[in-house]
This record gives sequence, C-alpha cells and structure tokens, in this order.
Amino acid sequence: MNFDEIIDRVGTHSNKWDDMEEKYGVSPDDGISMWVADMDFRPPACVSAALGRMQAHGIYGYYGNEDSYRSAIQWWMKERHSWSLEKADIFTTHGLVNGTGMCVDAFSAPGDGIVLFTPVYHAFARVIKAAGREVVECPLKQVDGRYTMDFDAYDAQMTGKETMLIFCSPHNPGGRVWSREELEQVADFARRHDLVLVSDEIHHDLVMPGARHTAMAVLDGIADRLVMMTAPTKTFNIAGAHSGNVIIADDTLRARFAQRMAALGLSPNSFGIEMTEAAYSPEGAAWVDALCAYLDGNRQVFDTGVNAIPGLRSMPLEATYLAWVDLSGTGMSDAEFTKRVEGTARIAANHGPTFGTGGEGHLRFNLATPRARVKEAVSRLAEAFSDLQ
Repeated sequence: MNFDEIIDRVGTHSNKWDDMEEKYGVSPDDGISMWVADMDFRPPACVSAALGRMQAHGIYGYYGNEDSYRSAIQWWMKERHSWSLEKADIFTTHGLVNGTGMCVDAFSAPGDGIVLFTPVYHAFARVIKAAGREVVECPLKQVDGRYTMDFDAYDAQMTGKETMLIFCSPHNPGGRVWSREELEQVADFARRHDLVLVSDEIHHDLVMPGARHTAMAVLDGIADRLVMMTAPTKTFNIAGAHSGNVIIADDTLRARFAQRMAALGLSPNSFGIEMTEAAYSPEGAAWVDALCAYLDGNRQVFDTGVNAIPGLRSMPLEATYLAWVDLSGTGMSDAEFTKRVEGTARIAANHGPTFGTGGEGHLRFNLATPRARVKEAVSRLAEAFSDLQ
C-alpha cells in the first residue's frame, strides 16, 4: 500500500500518460497527467497474485463456472453497501461505457430522449448521440458550492419522448454523494415520467471520510424500472480489464437485456473475472480503506492550495478522486485559463465543457497520484496564476 511510490507509466501504452501530449500539448517529459480517471497506484496484492496464478498455469481458455465470481460480487455489495442481490441478476459487460451502450440499446429506441443531469461524465452523451438518441440535459444547480437537483425545472422540461434517465452516483465530476432523500426524489422523478433508471455507481467505493454512499437498489418501489451499474475497475485501478456489471432485479428488464447480450454475442473476459473475484475480498477491502484515507489527504492538500489562488475554487469532494475546479472567478475565458494550466503549469486536466451544460468555466483534475505530484501541481497552478495574487 505504498501510494507514495512514483511509478513511471510513460511508454507503457498508458492512455493517461502516453496520449496527453497529442490531446493537450503537455509532454510527459515535464508534465503532470491529471485527466483520465485511472490511478497511478498498483492494485492490491491479491489482484496481482490472481494474475500470477493464471500466468503460472499458462493456459488462457474460455472462462467457465461463474459461481465463485458472482458470490464475490454478492459478498462485496452486502458487506460494503448493505445491498443484497441475486446471482442471476448479474450481467458482465466490457466495462460500464459498454454497459451504458447496452442499456441504451436494450431499453430505448432511436429518437428517444435520454435524460442527463449535467454536468456529468462525458461518455454518457457520446454513447447516446452515437446510438441516434437525443440527449436531454437537465442542469444541476449550485447551492452553497455543492450541486443539487431542481426537479420542478426538470418536470417542466419533459415532453413525453424521454424513456430513460442515466444517473451518476456518486456524481462525476462534482464529487457529490447524494443523500437518501435526494435518491428518493430521483426515483420519484423516474416514476412520474415512466423512465428506465440506469444508476451508474462505479465510484461507490471511493467515498471520503464522513460521507456514506447509498445504493439506489436499496430504495423501495424502484426495482421495476431500475438498472444498476457497478464495477471493480475504478475502485482497484484495473480499468484496463474493461470489466463491469449490469445488475437487474426486474424480470422483464432483465430478459430484455439478456436478449441484447445474446444477440451481440457478448461474454466476459477471464482476466477481468479473476481480478474482480480476488479484489472483492477482505484483503481488497483493507486496501480500499487505506486508499480512501490517502485520497482524502490528497484532497486536502489540493483544495487548500487551489482555494488559496484568487479566482479558483475546488468543489468540496465527497467521493471519487476527481477534483472539479471552477476557474470562472479569474475573469478569463475557458481558452485563456486552460492555456495557463496546460502551457504554463504543464498539467493535463479534463476540459469542463466536455461534461455538458454547466461545465463551462471548469477543469477536472485527477488526484489519484502520489502526493508529491499533487503538491507539485498545486505549486505550478499557483505560479501560473501568480499575477492574480
């Protein structure tokens, strides 16, 4: 659990490090990569050991008998999230972007409206548009520096052509852990407008001290329209495994999803299954607890430094390792402050407008890196905006 170890990822086919110069003009030679949502930490030893056993055996055939894998998922969700689920409700997809696409394909038709509370994870809109559906943006409100939902406004926006809501819980990029009352309001909204509710909870394990995530599935009266999406990939830094779970309790929805899975010939990756089963264990749980404590320390370092820079404000982070920074107080355009971050500070961060309406004036910074890098990033940002101080 040496999260302070600097691991050189350059030249390892790392999307986060090897692609940042092409995308952001920031060289990995002197730049800091804080965009793609994976971590610069090794996964827990139990995950590496599972891969070691596969390598030692030396045969990489089709995976069979998923009982122990499904039991591990059951154990994790019950132990960590007080959520009891049935093994038969679990589908394994090629990650949760694929899971999102499968849900759009299975539960909507071309031309349908699909609701997003924006700003939100950019892949949702990309998948919706590529599938020939319409993105219906319902902007979040900021109250006391935190995102909240405005259901009176959202009700007024609905036209009847909407068939699905894709909900991000905890929220990316704002880092909100939604309260149970807020989740009940989301469920009521989905019922009022007869929407399939797809709850993407990929960040549900990465919660800061003092906050507690509630799984949408534990709410009463929503199972008939609920699709849960979870994954070990963000939690344990195994995103390259591209393994996620779509979990559906309702018989009718589950049958529709199963039909689309069969029609597309999808089956799980054995490496992802082995890593998931190893991670969803007491050893994996201890690692996650240590990780969250470390990320909380990074959050404190980053927020203290960034919030001391006039015109910059980091939204309080309750979950995820993704800091959402409002730079509109600088009085600069997005292009102007982004040039300072990329050109002067030599930091690659996600551009706010890619997250939809409400993303303007913001950048998203990935804090899941050794603390020395976070401190260096804060120092560079202070220097890049030193004329405002």
